[in-house]
Amino acid sequence: MSNSPWRSLRHRSMRWWSVANFVSNAGTWMQLTVQNLLVLQITGSAAATGLSMSVQAAPALLMSVLGGAAVDRWPRKLTAAVSQALLSAIAFTTAVLVALDQLDMTSLMVLAAVTGVVATVDNPACALLGNDLVPAEDVPSAIGVGALAFNAGRLAGAALAGVTVGFLGTAAAYFANGFSFLFVTAVIPFLRPAAGAVRHVVEKTQRPRAAMTVREGLAFFARRPRLLALAGVTGVSAVFGRNYGLTLAVLVTGPLAGGAGAFGTVSTVLAVGGILGAVLAARLRRPSVRLVGALAATGALLQVVAGMSPSLAVLLVLVLPMAVVESVSDTAGTAVLQTDPPAHLRGRVLGVWGSLGTVWGLGGPPALGLLMELAGPRGALITGGLIIAGSIAAGHLLHTQRTPTPVTLPTKTPQTPALETAA
Repeated sequence: MSNSPWRSLRHRSMRWWSVANFVSNAGTWMQLTVQNLLVLQITGSAAATGLSMSVQAAPALLMSVLGGAAVDRWPRKLTAAVSQALLSAIAFTTAVLVALDQLDMTSLMVLAAVTGVVATVDNPACALLGNDLVPAEDVPSAIGVGALAFNAGRLAGAALAGVTVGFLGTAAAYFANGFSFLFVTAVIPFLRPAAGAVRHVVEKTQRPRAAMTVREGLAFFARRPRLLALAGVTGVSAVFGRNYGLTLAVLVTGPLAGGAGAFGTVSTVLAVGGILGAVLAARLRRPSVRLVGALAATGALLQVVAGMSPSLAVLLVLVLPMAVVESVSDTAGTAVLQTDPPAHLRGRVLGVWGSLGTVWGLGGPPALGLLMELAGPRGALITGGLIIAGSIAAGHLLHTQRTPTPVTLPTKTPQTPALETAA
């Protein structure tokens, strides 16, 4: 069987879905880049920029579990197509308001909140739709290709945002994002699962309340030790590491005496490492929580060493493997998360994960910022890395002690008289 990271692309529908993912991610990152600039233009406040990002992320805190239940209840292709069409309508609405100079902070916040609500359904629907297109053994490759499309789209979107705004204006970036969602919507009806793909069966239930299906997802997650372990590893890594846009920015511009250009170089190396990691992760066939933990601990130790970097050159040497390890760990964890639950529960499990991820996303940067205030950027990187590696090591030891070792009891061969051959 092939270990090629591109093996999922031998399926025609997966090739189309990957192109659609790249186009959509590029459009999304164009809009996100422009949105931050737009908020600064309207308010002149960096705090307002952070608020707009929080407003868009906040619905996932409470509504992701409901969105995951909807993904399990409704046909997945229809759910993804409708959510993409709604996101397109929001982007076009924003573009028109910007073009007419009618967009104020209140309207922007409302549109950001509505986007966040739709995303609670769109994110798990699109994540699982790609997995539905390929056989089970190719799912890690599909997830790796998706991560590659995400990182490539992020780089392309950020670059295109500057060009688009410079030549066509801010509204053009929102129009471009709207068309990117329409492209995905147009592709979805033509997607066909490959032979051997796990088919998503819509749950037919007489129970009138969606909350009951949400409870099933929560109960499944809480009863799965490997999912709880994955949540622990990911959570501690998200809070005390990973936020390199914050920690490395302060380290580069502070103790290492670099400027914005130097941090731009670091950011580029991080992006390249993310792409390389996605390619490597796509070669995996059976990712495990143990692998995710080992990679996260390795990344944490690299983070510790990075915190001791005496120069920018040394930091750049360390940043690339940090990004590669992080990308492989994230992709392996996503593969575990999306393949461990039975097919009819995967949307709800992703919904639970979305809520947890929002907690980490909203709580991590302030906690890390406080740690930097107390210990400085070097101290935050070193302390955070040691906390991550120590927590993972402690969890592994605890698991090892709790896991019973099978004991083989010696057996005695009974001394019975030999049977005589029948005459």
